Amino acid sequence: MNDRAADRILFQLKTRGPQTIGELGAHFSMTGEAARQHLAKLADAGLVEPEDRRQGRGRPRRYWMLTESGHARFPDNHAQLTVELLESVRELFGDAGLDRLIDKRRVETLNAYKADIGKADSFKDRLERLTAMREREGYMADWSEVDDGSFLLIENHCPICAAAAECQGICRAELELFQDVLGPDCMVERTDHILAGARRCAYRITPR
Repeated sequence: MNDRAADRILFQLKTRGPQTIGELGAHFSMTGEAARQHLAKLADAGLVEPEDRRQGRGRPRRYWMLTESGHARFPDNHAQLTVELLESVRELFGDAGLDRLIDKRRVETLNAYKADIGKADSFKDRLERLTAMREREGYMADWSEVDDGSFLLIENHCPICAAAAECQGICRAELELFQDVLGPDCMVERTDHILAGARRCAYRITPR
C-alpha cells in the first residue's frame, strides 16, 4: 500500500470517525475488496482496528477506527518538552503559578484572534475566521450549522493533547477563549472532549 493511500484513509478516519469498508470504498471510489486490503495492511501496521456494532436486527456491522498508534501519526507539537516545562512551572510556582501562566497565554491568544476576527461583519464570519485560525494551528477544525439554529465547531485533532492532559486548565482556558472571541450574543459549550475519551473536541454554539 503506497503512503498516499494510507495517509488518505488515516485522515478520513481521523476527521470522520469510524467507517465501514463500504463507506471507505464509496468515498475513495474503490471496490470493497480494495478497501479491505488497504485496511488489512494498516491493521498489520497497528494503525487501525475493527469494531463490530449491532444496529437493530441482523448481523453486526464492522467499523474501522484508528488505534492509539494511528492517532499518534498526527503530531502533538513538542509534546515532551511542553509537559516537562509545565511540570517545572508547577514545581517552582505551584498550581497558582501554573494558572497565571495559562491565563497569560489565553489573553495573548485572545488578542491575536481578535486582531483578525474583529474584522468580521457577521457572526458566521467570526465563526469562519476562528475556524480558519484553529485549522492553521493544526486542530483540523471545521464548523457546521445545526437544524435547531445552533452551530457546531469541531476539532478533529489536538496538537497540544499531551500538555492538556498534564494541565487541564488549558482546556478550560480554550473554552473561555472561544466565548470571548465569539462574543456575548452566543453561548459556547463543549459537547465532546478528547481527554474524556471522545475522538474529537466539539463545541455547540447557540445564539442568545
